[in-house]
Amino acid sequence: MENVVAPLDANVWKIHVAVGDVVEIDDEIVILEALKMESPVYASTDGTVVKVAVKEGDKVTEDQILVVIE
Repeated sequence: MENVVAPLDANVWKIHVAVGDVVEIDDEIVILEALKMESPVYASTDGTVVKVAVKEGDKVTEDQILVVIE
């Protein structure tokens, strides 16, 4: 399993995946917002989303798990 983590402290602006979705490496899966700037987060591996650990509007901290891919 691969954990996709937040690269910075931010707000979750948009989530592009759900449990069961198949993703490929470098697919955009989450968009974070910090200081009025959007920061996309990409899949770090190919696989299936087994957990979405956040929801839109959540505040996240650096290295917090956003999505788990198996």
